[in-house]
Formats: sequence, C-alpha cells, structure tokens
Amino acid sequence: MSDAATGAAIEILFPAAERRAALRDEVRVGLTSSPKELQPKWFYDERGSALFDEITRLPEYYLTRAERSILEQHVDEISALTSAQTLIELGPGTSENKTRLLLDALEPQCFVPFDVSEETLRASARALAVAYPRVEVVGVVGDFERHLPLLRADGRRLLAFLGSTIGNLPPKARAHFLTDVAAVLDENDSFLLGVDLVKPRERLEPAYDDAAGVTRQFNLNALCVLNRELDADFDVDSFEHVARWDAHDQWMEMSVRSLHPQTVRLAALELEISFDEGELMRTEISAKFRRRGIGAELAAAGFEVARWWTDAEGDFALVLAAPGQARR
Repeated sequence: MSDAATGAAIEILFPAAERRAALRDEVRVGLTSSPKELQPKWFYDERGSALFDEITRLPEYYLTRAERSILEQHVDEISALTSAQTLIELGPGTSENKTRLLLDALEPQCFVPFDVSEETLRASARALAVAYPRVEVVGVVGDFERHLPLLRADGRRLLAFLGSTIGNLPPKARAHFLTDVAAVLDENDSFLLGVDLVKPRERLEPAYDDAAGVTRQFNLNALCVLNRELDADFDVDSFEHVARWDAHDQWMEMSVRSLHPQTVRLAALELEISFDEGELMRTEISAKFRRRGIGAELAAAGFEVARWWTDAEGDFALVLAAPGQARR
C-alpha cells in the first residue's frame, strides 16, 4: 500500500484484526496474573505517542537529549563504519530528530521505519518521504517480538533500536529479542542499540514522574486504551501513577495503583477484574544497563561490539555491534 503523493509505502505485517486479537490475549493474561500487569506496547495509540513525544522534551527526561548528543558527535563515524544502503529503525514513534541525523549521514537508498502503531507510522513515513525524496521510505506495521524475520534484506543494512526501548523487555524476552536480531542480520549488516545506564535513584525517578505530570497522563492513558479497544470501564480517576526504582532488578518500574477497592469489567473479554485498595498493576519496566552487562547479553546472542559511545555525562550509551565471527 503506497501514498503516491509522498512516495511513502506501508507494509502491513500486523493487520488491525491481528493487533486486536493480540491485545485481547495479552490483556487477559496480564490482568489474570498475580501481580497484574500490562504490556507497554499498547500505550502507543495516537494520544500515547503524542504524550511520549512530549515526555522526550521534559527537563527531567534526559534520555533523548543524551542519545541525540551521542549521535550528533558520532553519526559520521557510524556511517563510515556501516556503509548502510538500508536503514531500519524499530519503534521510531513520532520523534524524527534522531532519525534525520542518521538519514542525513548515511544517505541510504531505503529507510524502513518499523512500528506497532499504524497511525503514528503512517504520519511519520509521509513526513520523511517528503523530506527525503531520494530515499525509498517503506513503513512496516509490525511487532518486533513477532515479525523480525520478515524484514526486507536489500543491500547492506543498519538496524537501529534507539531510546533504550530494549529496557522495556525483561531479561528472558530481551535475550530472545537479541537472538532474533542476530539471526535476521547478515554478515555485512550492523546493529545500533541505545541503552540507558545505571545511575542514582535521584536522577532516575524524576525522569519517570515529572513535575508537570506528563508521564502520569501517559501511564494512565493505557487504561483509556483498554476502555476504547476492549469496551472496559476503568475509572481513570480511581487510579494513580507510580514510578519507582527497583535496585535489585536495576530497572525503573511504572505502575498504576488502585485508590480504593473496585471491580472493572472488560466487555470484549467477558471478564471482570477486582482491585484491592492500594493494589499495583505494572505497566512498564525500563531496565538500566552497565557496559559489561549489555556486552555479555550481546555476545550471548552472537554479536561482537564494534564501538561503545557515551554522552559527556555518562548517562546513556550507543552500542554498534555486528554479527559474530561464528556466523561468518
């Protein structure tokens, strides 16, 4: 499916009916688990994507600024090391600034933004196709936990996974994802990974619980998604946003907490769920990394780390990796 006016094309690997089925299945499992949890991928409807874009500009949210500063300093080196003809970006969302840095430096023949949110992807692909008329823009609607093997293999590729989105995956899922990426890439391809680094609680918690309350709106919007998509009756005002650092697991954990005993009905699932007063439902983790740890995870998946760059403050890292010698 293409947009003749802009030159953008959209490939649907995850049709709306399948996305709805996946949402139903994952929400049923999450709400009937103990403790209850939701998958953060479902935050990113049109409003959720817009709220997250706003979060990236908040003073407390250092991640985007730090990652962009690394790209600004090293993007030409990334281009020289990878010589990529195709740039694939997983989960680009609404933010185009980092993407444009890569496109300007790489000058690829093709750009493939890959996202679960069709609405956000279409808008971003159209804008980039207009801005880069010499680049073939092919947006892919998919879930990177399901559809990586279907990625196109045109020429030498750079697969970028920025924003420390990998931190949303718990360790077993993260290992599975990295193994899938290694299996998809060829010997001349490269993997560019953004990771947030471990730092004091005093820096971390405000980044996920900002003074303006934007992250609160973003977190509670997950309940609005369930109300709309699953005919649920969550009273959003009966829940509050909670963000806390888990020092044992070394991740930030976002939850919503029930302010009083209540029962929620999800008509599309024919399901009723009870919440106790003070009960937490986890909505997201955001793991933080150390160089040795993420290096070991990449090596276990079959990667060799080629470069490691951090911002001036040492808050964030970009890792450039390649398929290991064993696969060549």
